[in-house]
Amino acid sequence: MKFRVERDVLADAVAWAARSLPIRPSVPVLAGLLIETTDQGLVLSTFDYETSARAELNAEVSDEGKALVSGRLLADICKSLPNKPVEMVLDGARVSLTCGSARFSLQTLPVEEYPALPEMPAATGTVRSDVFARAVSQAVTAAGRDDMLPVLTGVRIEIDGSSISLLATDRFRLSLRDIPWTPGTPDETVAALVPAKVLADTAKSLSSGVEITIALSAGGAGEGIIGFEGTAAGGTRRTTTRLLDGEFPKVRSLFPAEHLTVATVDREALIESVKRVSLVAERNTAVQLAFSDGVLTLDAGSGDEAQASESIEAVINGDDITTGFNPGFLLDGLGAIEEPVVELAFTQSTKPVVMSGTSGDGGEGGGFRYLLMPRRLLS
Repeated sequence: MKFRVERDVLADAVAWAARSLPIRPSVPVLAGLLIETTDQGLVLSTFDYETSARAELNAEVSDEGKALVSGRLLADICKSLPNKPVEMVLDGARVSLTCGSARFSLQTLPVEEYPALPEMPAATGTVRSDVFARAVSQAVTAAGRDDMLPVLTGVRIEIDGSSISLLATDRFRLSLRDIPWTPGTPDETVAALVPAKVLADTAKSLSSGVEITIALSAGGAGEGIIGFEGTAAGGTRRTTTRLLDGEFPKVRSLFPAEHLTVATVDREALIESVKRVSLVAERNTAVQLAFSDGVLTLDAGSGDEAQASESIEAVINGDDITTGFNPGFLLDGLGAIEEPVVELAFTQSTKPVVMSGTSGDGGEGGGFRYLLMPRRLLS
């Protein structure tokens, strides 16, 4: 194995492939990054039996071959190299790396013990990479982080014809984002539950290209696998991950068909107000929101403890309402909304609020909805 490649291209690809390496691998070889040279160029791969990453790069290949080295160490080395071409050569049980006057010699791991990467399922369709990355970042806001409830740590991807829906919930809040896409098969309906952390990282890392190909296995040998492929500097990148087992709760029905009170507020003003007022909110207590007479009043704190109150303008249609929310969850939802004005829709004070964004001039929002359960207010 011998090749020569630009430093920035190599460093970026190595960092991308190594990002999902396990911190405590079940077997030593899973901490490795597989380097392969073929007549097609350079391929860098990682796999931990759950998630795989594969980066294909253009490189000057002198000798074909493969080697397995510590992925995190190689990433650290590549990041520190001078901005000059990099040459790597397999010499016996070691890999020699040269960049300008910098030279490294790396011990190899037994490549024959490294597991074969899963095959990419057949392509299901394509979506604009920037749209997908934004949608995923919004959806994962409500994903659970409790590994004791693994189903809730995922994002449910629902494909229905030319649209994709992304849903996530941790039982206290719910996010839903709809985006258009180009299906490989018209009118196809399919769903998958993808680990939220892997999905967020993958969508963000593939956002530099024009589009992302999504490949979801419908059965057979690749059952339970979803793959994503996109382009980046120097070549193609592909990642696969196992789907989560279990039944995702039927949460769409939680979005009410009608509302008795709808308020619109400047998003940035509300964010800053919640941040200030919540400074005096005790742990696990709510920030109160009272909507009345064109004003939203926020209150926190009670009794002999510190208290805070602030009022901001709001356009209120419907009955006056007073409710309260976990300030952290409220800020998460507001932060995920991209539009300058936020709409808060209520049925009653003890029922969830549905938050969405609007342009403020009567235009449609971006297709993101965030449902948040209220918290009991202290008397």
